[in-house]
Amino acid sequence: MYPSLYYAFKDLFGLELPFLKMIQMFGFFVAVAFIAAAYAFSKELKRKEDEGLLKPTINKVLKGKPASASDLITSGIIGFLVGFKLLYIALNFSAFLEDTQGFILSTQGNLIGGFLVAIAFMYFKYREKEKAKLTIPVWEEEIVHPHQQVGNITLIAAFAGIVGAKIFHNLENWQDFIADPIGALVSFSGLTMYGGLILASIACIWYGKKHGIKVTHLIDSAAPSLMLGYGVGRIGCQLSGDGDWGIDNLKPNPFSWLPDWMWSYDYPHNVVSEGVLLPGCTGEKFCTHLVPSVYPTPFYEVVMCITLFFILWALRKRITTPGVMFCVYLIFNGIERFFIEKIRINTLYNVNGFAFTQAELISTILFFIGVFGIWYFRRLEAGERSMEKGDGRVESGERSL
Repeated sequence: MYPSLYYAFKDLFGLELPFLKMIQMFGFFVAVAFIAAAYAFSKELKRKEDEGLLKPTINKVLKGKPASASDLITSGIIGFLVGFKLLYIALNFSAFLEDTQGFILSTQGNLIGGFLVAIAFMYFKYREKEKAKLTIPVWEEEIVHPHQQVGNITLIAAFAGIVGAKIFHNLENWQDFIADPIGALVSFSGLTMYGGLILASIACIWYGKKHGIKVTHLIDSAAPSLMLGYGVGRIGCQLSGDGDWGIDNLKPNPFSWLPDWMWSYDYPHNVVSEGVLLPGCTGEKFCTHLVPSVYPTPFYEVVMCITLFFILWALRKRITTPGVMFCVYLIFNGIERFFIEKIRINTLYNVNGFAFTQAELISTILFFIGVFGIWYFRRLEAGERSMEKGDGRVESGERSL
């Protein structure tokens, strides 16, 4: 396992590059997942606009106004946060490399660095506005294409997704949250996929409606990219050993062609330091492996979700009813997650003797929403076509009169 890119480069290429310790393996693949998903999403939005299904919007922007108090305050706050951390990290760089996550999420920092960078940011914002200032500010129209909104949508999805993932994880592990609420909230680990999906979807749909992007085409365009992003993100789970693995697997490998680690894996040097000490490992961290070995469920999800992405990508031009593509995604997502839960370690709920996981419940709901959605959107489309034909007959009758 590779807790950070440093360990990957050391093991694969024999290179020791200490600065790579600051790039966590899981975080790196989360970033790659968002980039890959944003690219696929942008391509779909462009295609739909080329086919006339989506239209650009026209925004009015006031050009030439001087820097406002809110502009300067916002720049100052951002500058303070950057400087507060950067100078502190620069003065404690060795310790930062050893515990990057702890440094970033702690309340420790350098006040002098914070104030200096805050003043610099405010000055640069002031100068930027002064250069573009006009004697009389004017309103100008800007054409904004749907695919140009992908950057903002991605940022909203990232923020809302992380918040939702933390909320659902802490609800699922309530006792751990009560024991250490601050640690549970600021830790990079402990993210529940469905919490992120639900809150990010709500936030992105709100943003799309606000900017004139038809919701059905927006969610249809996002369907393949959501599957791709999830599959790529699971690569980070597998390579870092973040605890998102399966149940114990003591069964012998029944497939001679399948490498043993794909059947049962012990996640050596996992990032969460779970298991027993590895023989001969002398480091203070990342010196454990699982005994017994477990199902490598993140790897299975990588294979399944990237395969499902290609299926959705192949279907995207064939499914023409708005909204149905996203419903197919919900069905695929629900089936994949429901069955992986059968061999995945998770918190169980027990209601009247019936045990289930949070993900099993949500995946089942998403599956039925997808099935109902296909029926609903097709019925809606059939109704719209019927109305159009009726209008056509009325117009023809009026002309004959």
